[in-house]
Amino acid sequence: MKMGIIKYPKQEEWKNILARPVIDSSVIEEKVSVILKEVKQNGDSALKNYSLSFGDYWGDVTEKNIYASEKKISNELKSAILLAKKNIERFHFSQKEKIKVVETVKGVKCWRKSVAIEKVGLYIPGGSAPLFSTILMLGIPARIAGCKEIILCTPSRNGEINPAVLYAAKIVGIKKIFKVGGGQAIAAMAYGTETIPKVSKIFGPGNQYVTCAKQLVQKDGVAIDMPAGPSEVAVLADKSCVPAFVASDLLSQAEHGADSQVILVSDDEKVIKEVQNEILVQLEELPRKEIAAKALQNSKAILVKNKNEAMQLLNEYAPEHLILSCRGADKLAAQVVNAGSVFLGNYSPESAGDYASGTNHTLPTNGYANAYSGVSLDSFMKKITFQKLSKEGLRKIGPAVERMAEAEGLLAHKNAVSQRIKN
Repeated sequence: MKMGIIKYPKQEEWKNILARPVIDSSVIEEKVSVILKEVKQNGDSALKNYSLSFGDYWGDVTEKNIYASEKKISNELKSAILLAKKNIERFHFSQKEKIKVVETVKGVKCWRKSVAIEKVGLYIPGGSAPLFSTILMLGIPARIAGCKEIILCTPSRNGEINPAVLYAAKIVGIKKIFKVGGGQAIAAMAYGTETIPKVSKIFGPGNQYVTCAKQLVQKDGVAIDMPAGPSEVAVLADKSCVPAFVASDLLSQAEHGADSQVILVSDDEKVIKEVQNEILVQLEELPRKEIAAKALQNSKAILVKNKNEAMQLLNEYAPEHLILSCRGADKLAAQVVNAGSVFLGNYSPESAGDYASGTNHTLPTNGYANAYSGVSLDSFMKKITFQKLSKEGLRKIGPAVERMAEAEGLLAHKNAVSQRIKN
């Protein structure tokens, strides 16, 4: 399976060329709306019924189950998870901000304080690829932020949750874990049930039903991390790249799902052909070969005139992951304005960011990187502004406030200042 090659497209053609696979979500939205309504009205009984209908088990996870998970995974995997935890903690701790008081004029002091969202919900997929790494990416910044209550929902298989998922939750300090998946899990966290507490913000990836559920509960006033869609990567490669490396990066995203998309951009047709050949070789070795092959049908290799044009095209695409496997990657990185996370050079695979470099892998997809950031410490916090005025401060800015309020026809606003100045 080879990606189709598009040679020297005109700029007016970019939009069509870079279009993501279109999915008719109307049927999914109709089904998810019913699930949300049922869970909102019937709580735990609805969760139980849906779990039974999907051949799954519903319930909470005991502390005993959580601690037993450590014995079910290898020491090597535990060491890998602990290394990732250390790096993710270090990077996210660095995002803490000190309170800075600014005196805008004498007697008028303003400052901003970061306050943790008290209750957050994490959704962790548990199907063919149980994403225990996402627990680290979400649970660690939630803990650093100081969220008082962290709820974790994940589907089980025959009543069992992958032990790596439970181990990751244990070392992060998450104790409220529930065996429930799909849109019904999102509904439970959004509205609350007899067992699962209602949260203020929901985080985490999922399939089309989960994504749709998150978007629908947002309309009911429950915040979500970001709009999300299938995973994607774009790679800019030139003669200095290692074709085998580039092929492995493209396949690492293609294996996520049949609706994923990967984009290869190069100013050298020979590089594109070499990467294509490497994809064919490596694809045969993948257990998720069929999934990756379907994703490649949604994918493209684009030949451009030069790297500047390549960067313009990539900014238009606004990829979730962007890899610059080319000479001058550091300099080219300065031109990036739309991307979720960027990887520079031949030895910075996207999977490093997925697991252990320290950056967060929960990123905007489907072009939303042109307006949204990936998850960070700030995602788990609210910013509250404060101001304190002395008598002198109010005298200095009061007349301006009075005039502006009067010009807007809001005389009570003006009076709030006037009363104080008269006094």
